Amino acid sequence: MNAQEIRNAYLQFFADRGHAIIPRAKLIPYNDPTTLFTGSGMQPLLPYLLGESHPEGVRLVDSQTALRAQDIEDVGDNRHTTFFEMLGNWSLGDYFKEQQIRWFFEFLTDTVGLDPNKIYVTAFIGDDTHGIPRDDEAANIWQKVFAEKGIEAAIVEVGSQADGDVRGINPGERIFFYDDGENWWSRGGGLDKTPIGDPCGPDSEVFYDFGPQNHAEGFGLAHPASDSGQFMEIGNQVFMQYRRNEDGSFTPLEKQNVDFGGGLERIAAAKIDSPDVFKISLLWPIVEKLQTLSGKKYESHTESMRVIADHLRAATFLAVDGVKPANKEQGYVMRRLLRRAIRFAFDLGIEQNFFEEIVPVIADMYVDDYPEVRDQRDEVIATLVKEEKVFRQTLRKGLRELDKFKQSGLTGNELFTLYDTYGFPVELSTEEAFKQEVKLSDAWREEFDAKMREQRERSQTAAKGTFKGGLAGDKDIHKKYHTATHLLQSALRELFGPELRQHGSNITEERLRFDFNHDAKMTPEEIKKAEDLVNGWIKDDLTVTYTDYPTEVALDMGAIGPFGERYADTVKVYQMGEGDHIASLEICGGPHVDHTGYLAEGGKTFKITKEESSSAGIRRIKAILV
Repeated sequence: MNAQEIRNAYLQFFADRGHAIIPRAKLIPYNDPTTLFTGSGMQPLLPYLLGESHPEGVRLVDSQTALRAQDIEDVGDNRHTTFFEMLGNWSLGDYFKEQQIRWFFEFLTDTVGLDPNKIYVTAFIGDDTHGIPRDDEAANIWQKVFAEKGIEAAIVEVGSQADGDVRGINPGERIFFYDDGENWWSRGGGLDKTPIGDPCGPDSEVFYDFGPQNHAEGFGLAHPASDSGQFMEIGNQVFMQYRRNEDGSFTPLEKQNVDFGGGLERIAAAKIDSPDVFKISLLWPIVEKLQTLSGKKYESHTESMRVIADHLRAATFLAVDGVKPANKEQGYVMRRLLRRAIRFAFDLGIEQNFFEEIVPVIADMYVDDYPEVRDQRDEVIATLVKEEKVFRQTLRKGLRELDKFKQSGLTGNELFTLYDTYGFPVELSTEEAFKQEVKLSDAWREEFDAKMREQRERSQTAAKGTFKGGLAGDKDIHKKYHTATHLLQSALRELFGPELRQHGSNITEERLRFDFNHDAKMTPEEIKKAEDLVNGWIKDDLTVTYTDYPTEVALDMGAIGPFGERYADTVKVYQMGEGDHIASLEICGGPHVDHTGYLAEGGKTFKITKEESSSAGIRRIKAILV
């Protein structure tokens, strides 16, 4: 069973158990101002985990693509990737620990065929200070399901990860209690960091044992929560059963939820019993193509092939979801992924254009399971190939710049400029041939590393306020700007026609941003007209309501939604106004104000502050309530 088969089997397994299969959300979060990318499977579903009803019901399942830009520097080992898929199933106030644990164990052992003797699990140890008991319920369920396979499963208390490094594992031990640093879920992290009013709870992680030969020295003794390499986490079951009160205490929730996330790539690696995720069916074909193009072997150029395979897979899906290489935000991260891939290609001796050889391999692995990849295959390939050609021109400029330093010498700051601006492969700086060509001011390494740290911090702006498991953008000002965004789209469609569609949106506490298809710069008169239309609807104090409709019905009645979005069978449609005076009718998940007049609180009006080009054929508006 390869990775693609595991994905489809997982979706079918939970569909057979009453779960609605929902489509993946895009890598670009819809109206989420706190993060550049969808970084986990639960992120698009948090409003429903926090109490909002989902149109598809209380049992959901999907495979969600995710991207974590902060992991760029970690790619190169055998398990880190910036792009990955999370298999997810959810119970919204329906089943709880017994069914979830049994079902996932059954899926891993009976459907995927993993050896249950190689599966180890963890649970929450409890905390007397906060009045949270040890999660004996989860541990006892695990003990029963292992016993049904004839496996002894002793339950032991470990504590922290550091405690585990000292203690290790004894024969027969299979279920391990860890503290809130390992087995507690909340938006903030541990118990003390759980935000007031938030749902939270213990989790139970599932690990696969790749054998003691994969335990690396320097990590103490092996145990499931260790980073040593012997154990790999393949799934985590979050049991939302508490809420934190104003006084800091925790009380049980009336409705308890299950949120499960399992790494598709990691489960597939466990299936082939290899701790190297790059050997699975969603990554190894890329490596094989790189070996053919370069004439080099994976075993001798492992890191470079891993980086290229991961980065081009991530960039391919970013392109599928509408991102273009740019110098800021998502486009900046995409450009950095592509340029790092090209730089690592130098290590393989690939100095000619090669995206046109690799990207089709990636796209073709997903066309059967993701229709949007099939529909945009040629456009995606063209986008990435064009970026490669542009960058190679930039790189040639960098090599010319390098000639200037052959006599004067090269500082760490100047080397970083060559790296950052021109894409100069910094790995060459350690090679003797390079040192003979260009002299390096003894402190170059310290200077260069300092600049790299600064860049890493800039890259992690994507992670500043990054999604940590909570519902983002839920303040009143976010609701106001979200509502204003709907009104703005209606105004622009009235000005430019019904073919105008949204191509991106971002909301912060300070402003809204809206991207739309239009082939010309807006005139001052058009901007003023759009403002007047929005302010008129605000003055009319229109009622904002929503109704769940079958998708076909929603579209037939004229409801619009984000461009290129895939919809579930049932969608939520927000309506602003009534009868003959409907200003907006959109497919959307919320949140919104109840009346458009709320946008004018404090005497504020809607004002467009900037109108500019976002990319070819796409305009961008920024607007505020002032």
